[in-house]
Amino acid sequence: MMKKRPSRRYEMDMTRGPLLPEILKFSGPLVLTGVLQLLYNAADVVVVGRFAGATSLAAVGSTGSLINLLINLFMGLSVGTSVIVAREIGSENYQGVHQGVHTSITVALIGGILVGLVGFFAARPLLEWMDSPEDVIDLAALYVRIYFLGMPANMLYNFGAAILRAVGDTRRPLYYLTISGLINILLNLLLVIVFHMDVAGVAIATVASQVISMVLVIVCLIRSHTEIHLDLRKLSISARSLKLIAQVGLPAGIQGSLFSISNVLIQSSVNSFGSVAMAGNAASQNLEGFVYTAMNSIYQADLTFASQNYGAGEKKRVRNVMWTCEGTVIFIGLFLGLLVNQFGRPLLGIYNENPDVIEYGLLRMHIILPTYFLCGMMDTMVGQLRGVGYSIMPMIVSLTGACLLRIVWIMTIFSLPQYHTLQMLYISYPVSWGITFLIHFICYFAVRKHAEARMRSRGGITHES
Repeated sequence: MMKKRPSRRYEMDMTRGPLLPEILKFSGPLVLTGVLQLLYNAADVVVVGRFAGATSLAAVGSTGSLINLLINLFMGLSVGTSVIVAREIGSENYQGVHQGVHTSITVALIGGILVGLVGFFAARPLLEWMDSPEDVIDLAALYVRIYFLGMPANMLYNFGAAILRAVGDTRRPLYYLTISGLINILLNLLLVIVFHMDVAGVAIATVASQVISMVLVIVCLIRSHTEIHLDLRKLSISARSLKLIAQVGLPAGIQGSLFSISNVLIQSSVNSFGSVAMAGNAASQNLEGFVYTAMNSIYQADLTFASQNYGAGEKKRVRNVMWTCEGTVIFIGLFLGLLVNQFGRPLLGIYNENPDVIEYGLLRMHIILPTYFLCGMMDTMVGQLRGVGYSIMPMIVSLTGACLLRIVWIMTIFSLPQYHTLQMLYISYPVSWGITFLIHFICYFAVRKHAEARMRSRGGITHES
């Protein structure tokens, strides 16, 4: 049995103390980390939009849903890593923590190589399936292929950061992304403006920054003197740890992948309106991402705090985590969503000065941002359910209430000539968020007593049957 080490400078005990200050302390660095990650893509989009033109902007901006489609399965496993490591720590099973860390990093390496190969070779066929316009598809395929060359580094960073989050350490990933984010921006400017490499330049800059952040987080784990210490000589897959991670992570990954299918269909529908509409949609999505990352930090807090307290058998505290996180995410979503929407025109002008691009961007922003808090409420409820051992249920609810509803919306209402507009396409988002949240909320109260009955003060990792 591994012994707990004394050095806890960056870690957090989530089972004691007032909740709101601790959740904000945990979430603050996550927000800044998410903003820096968004700056990777924002730097790509801004640089190509202003120095290479609207076509390059459309090429880079339209690839997000495709990239997410290919990586979300393994990214879901990183959610499983965070949940299981946090729960093992809560139940003080440090041998389980050790196995979870080494299993996670091994899975990240293997998954990164596999996803990288699939993304590299399938890029153009998938973009053709998405009806990417002729003036965009070559540049988009080039960007995607280079991006996926860096997928092993991307996976290793995200799994490593998930391990750090499980012990409450959200600061060091922030420091690492600050370094790699600055390098990304500098390389963007150098490769696009000086060397005129267009989308290839921003893709190379993104991959280089991902490699740097990966090296920093892996070195951090290697140098750790606590139970999350990583020994590269002991990289292996523990059947028990993999099973536990997969029980939480696979449903999360499947949900993310199938969500991406609905987003790919929406992107395909946007593509049918031409490259200028695509550019406006891409710029708006990028700005929305800054609001989403703030809300997502509360989802991460809910997931991790619920997991540690579930492992420790703190029933009342698990309940309080949910209410605190839901109230916080509503405030953040409303405040930031309305703020960004208010300054939409000048913000979109940063990406591209074409008036038509800006108008298309505003069209999306005016529908999405005032209702974005519903998305935060939906995700935070998913975090609570996963944190107390339910991962299949929120997957099924999310796929039915959000993914399937959007697909049906596109194939029925949006397909009618009188409703074949971008406004009607974008309305599918808030409708699906609101319905899915309500179903999650009902499910939570249906399973809460059963989940609490299964809590054990030590070693209690259990899952839905």
